[in-house]
Amino acid sequence: MSTVFLGTTEFAVAVLARLASSGAHRPALVVTRPDRPAGRGRHLSSPPVARAARELGLPLAQPERVNSPAVVEQIADANPNAVIVCAFGALITEPLLSAHEMLNVHPSLLPRWRGAAPVERAIMAGDARTGVSIMRVTAGLDAGPVCASAAEEIRSDDTYGTLATRLRERGGELLIDVLDRRARDGELEFTEQDDAQATYAEKISAADRVLDPSEPAVQVERVVRALQPHIGARAALADGAMLGVHRAALASDGGSQARAGAQAGVFARDGRLLLACSPGELELLRVTPPGGREMDGAAYLRGHGLSQQR
Repeated sequence: MSTVFLGTTEFAVAVLARLASSGAHRPALVVTRPDRPAGRGRHLSSPPVARAARELGLPLAQPERVNSPAVVEQIADANPNAVIVCAFGALITEPLLSAHEMLNVHPSLLPRWRGAAPVERAIMAGDARTGVSIMRVTAGLDAGPVCASAAEEIRSDDTYGTLATRLRERGGELLIDVLDRRARDGELEFTEQDDAQATYAEKISAADRVLDPSEPAVQVERVVRALQPHIGARAALADGAMLGVHRAALASDGGSQARAGAQAGVFARDGRLLLACSPGELELLRVTPPGGREMDGAAYLRGHGLSQQR
């Protein structure tokens, strides 16, 4: 069955690649966001899905407004049996919304974690599991009825990178199963979400990146993993500068050896770079000093004087 794919991010690339390799559901058109300036040099850069579409030899459109009459007509000309949406990042409105069967690949077990950052928020919250849902796109934020879902365990050492990799692979396979079922049966069965059970995964803000020493060390460690490797956490130093934090581990969870409030912020003890939390302590294993390169905590301590604690 013919498809059109709307997506933007690296997460969407894996789903697009699986769709393209399916043969029967290979997209007749890929729609993504326009090229934008990126990086320190602000050079024009294509979204990951645009680069992937070119590599896969798929027709590509990068409109400023996906809901414009010209784009609505372009999608209609592709004559899709289904329009697939995955991490597109722009609101889809009428008449496009109702013109086609529109299916969204969303990386959570809906209605939990509707919104922009479901993978990060699931790790931050300490959820034992998450998953992927295939839902019909509606006017509400990730609120449409669900036709398929698959659960995925969140491991104690999962980062965004490791968990998202498994979820996008699971999402691609689940999507193919759904499209095969629709081609065979002619229609899909959907179940409405329970809005009373909904939680929302707000976009990661600058404030979310800063590790909060007033939080338990267990929670702060989750933040580090949730933002690695794509966004990155930061710890405030005594002079107000920010230390990038890429990997961390519990040094104390706040049990019998809790040191809550003993030292504000980042400090050193026994050759280890630590962050005092309330309660507990976090060892900072991989960091990037302001204006520097990534290094391990011990290397950072050799070049930077920090207060020592016994």
